[in-house]
Formats: sequence, C-alpha cells, structure tokens
Amino acid sequence: MRVSVIGCGYLGAVHAASMAKLGHHVVGVDVDAAKVAELAAGRAPFYEPGLPELLDQVMATGRLRFTTDMSEVEGALVHFVCVGTPQKRGEFGADLAYVDAAFEQLLAHVQPGDVVAGKSTVPVGTAERLAERLVGTGGTLVWNPEFLREGLAVQDTLHPDRLVYGLPTDDDGVPTAAGDAAKARLDDVYATPLADGAPLVVTDYATAQLVKVAANSFLATKISFINAMAELCEATGADVTRLADAIGYDNRIGRKFLNAGLGFGGGCLPKDIRAFMARAGELGVDQALSFLREVDSINMRRRVRMVDLAREVCHGSIVGCRVAVLGAAFKPDSDDVRDSPALSVAAQMQLQGAHVTVTDPQAIANASAKWPDLKFAETALEAATGADVVLLATEWAEYRDLDPAILGSVVAQRRILDGRNVLDPVLWRTAGWTYRALGRP
Repeated sequence: MRVSVIGCGYLGAVHAASMAKLGHHVVGVDVDAAKVAELAAGRAPFYEPGLPELLDQVMATGRLRFTTDMSEVEGALVHFVCVGTPQKRGEFGADLAYVDAAFEQLLAHVQPGDVVAGKSTVPVGTAERLAERLVGTGGTLVWNPEFLREGLAVQDTLHPDRLVYGLPTDDDGVPTAAGDAAKARLDDVYATPLADGAPLVVTDYATAQLVKVAANSFLATKISFINAMAELCEATGADVTRLADAIGYDNRIGRKFLNAGLGFGGGCLPKDIRAFMARAGELGVDQALSFLREVDSINMRRRVRMVDLAREVCHGSIVGCRVAVLGAAFKPDSDDVRDSPALSVAAQMQLQGAHVTVTDPQAIANASAKWPDLKFAETALEAATGADVVLLATEWAEYRDLDPAILGSVVAQRRILDGRNVLDPVLWRTAGWTYRALGRP
C-alpha cells in the first residue's frame, strides 16, 4: 500500500521507515528541509538504536522517500499524522499548532476513501474537531495513538504490544460504515504485526485519545510513588531499592518503573500529564486528576533534592566545587534532552556556584545547544578529571559499568552521587568512595 507520514521527528521518521519495512511504499513529509535532506540521504537526524540500519535497508528498496512537498502525498491511501504537540509556553496545555497546520496542508490532497490516521498525542476532543474538517473530502479520520519508547522505538513499531483504532461511531457507539472501511484499511497496513498476534483494541475517538495520556499518567504516578517512598526512606534510614524489590514481587504491582532516583523527563511524560490536567480542567473534571499535580511536584522535587545531596557531601556548599555530571539525555539510548533531569540538576548546580562538566555518549550536541553555558566533555574520565564530586544522572550502560578504581585515579575527591540507584554501594565504598543515593542509607 502507498502511505504518507506527515512529520518526520522522533515518531514520524521511525514510523515511516517501519512502514517501509512492512512492505509499504512510503513518502515522509516534513517542513524542516535540513531534516528531510538527512533522511533522504539515509541518515537519522537523531539517535535511535536500530534506525540507521533500518533506513539503510529500506532506502535501498526504493519504498521510502522524504520530501518537503505536501502534494506528494497524493495517491497515498493512508496518511499518518505524526507531528509534535509540545507544552504551551507558560501554560500546562498542549500546543496543537503543528497538528492544525498539518491538517490544513493535508486537506487539499485527501481523496475520497483515504484514511487519515492521527498518531500525535492530543487532548481528548481534538479528533472530533479534526474529523469535522475532513467532511467534504471523502476521507475518514481514525485515531491510532503511538506507544513508542525512545531507545526501543523501532522494535515497538514493528512489534507493538497493542494497536488501538479510534473510529467514527454512531450514537450507539457502533462504528459507522466509513469507520468499518477505515478499520479494514488499517488492518491491511498492520497486517504483519496483527498476524504475529499484536492485540487490537477498536474503540471510539474519545477512548483512543485517552489511552496514551492515561498510560503515561499511570507510569508517571508509579515513578513518583517510589520517589515519594524514597523521601520516607531518607527520613527513616530505610533502603528504597530493597523496598521496591519487595513490593515488586506482588504481581498486582510489578517491579517495572519502581526505580527511585532523579525521576522522569523527556518529551512525553511531563508535558502529557500537564496537558491531561489542563484538559480535565476545561471539561470541568479537574478534581479527577488533581493527584497528578502531586505526581509532577514529587518528580520536580527529586531534582532539587539531588542538588541538596551534592551540597551535603561537599560539607555544606558547592560554591567553587568541580562537579562531573555523567549523562545529559533524559534516558539512556537516546539523544533527547527535552526536560532532562540530568541537565536540570547540572544547570541548578552551576547557578549555585559549582563548576560543572557534563558528558553523554550521544546527547552532547543537543545539550550544548540548549545549555551553552555548561561545559561539556567527550568521556566520563575527561569529565571527572579533577572533580570534587561525580553525579551519575543518566543510566547509560557505560556509566553503570565504570570501574571505581579507574575513575578514582582521576578525581580530586572520591565522592559519587548515584542519581539512578544503579551502582553497587559496597563496590564503590570498598574502593574508597563516599557513596550517596536518593532513598538509600
């Protein structure tokens, strides 16, 4: 099938390449000419494991191309809208300017029978509004939310743990004839993962829009819960990692996302829970999501607490202290620095008088563009040379596996802050390090 992908950022580029991998003929459209040029040359404009290899493979088949010309989507039977929905400046709500602009440009090229599949994360009610704009084109809107994890996005697209279709329905909640036809079209697009057993949830617009933000809100709540427990552990001398292990054995709870530390960041969880709260307020049900305010607050408090912890190990002041921050991306296996806890802490320390050097295997370019006043180093050893304290802020494998003796040979003071609770305290203390972590004695 011929399909188009509108927006070729973290979501769209992976989706376009993956659709080509599934055998479809794909045209990716983006307004950023530099990004399009990189993708057209088979180069990923951001770091995502597996994407460069996938691009090499599918570009060679001739089934994937990229352009800035929206008219080239004509002839595609399904148009995937994958543009960003960032947080509004100075507000909690989602900025839908990119979604609206993409639809406005796409409308002139939608043919009768075409399916427009929204994948962007939007406030509930957006799909209904956009569907009205398709009236008269003969096209049908389906809301098909994405559930990608940065670092595993290729795998998640080719082997999804579920697919969700939000279809147009009648007053009884039954898909309309156009909805049934659109479902059949998407079933063809996703024939391979469906044949492999990927679960399919077919529902209405409202439910489909709520799925992604509800899932992200649950995950954010779970992370902030264990970080709240970390605060209690610090007050009582308990160990939050042992606590998480113990409650994680309960299969109603599970161990995933019970990792205390600096908390969550990135371009999804923080802005999605804030937009969810904002939309609930618009709908008059803000009390239903009032708990998310505390989830957000706990998350941001962890960053402040890490600065406090640095001050404690430096005998009350970080003024003039040399601090090495290991990690700039919001998570490992990514170069994404949006709302990065690591960079937030690094910037706070520098503002309070520390001399901060940041390193990251993939995110230095993005980090230096966003925080040009910070100093950057290529390697952990370079960043840590002469440091009075080292902070592990992003749990890259190469930082988890650092040899405390080798790192200790270059620092001025053997003090390490484990911002992700991934190091072995006994190993580091035996090597002569002062080891501190959030929620651990």
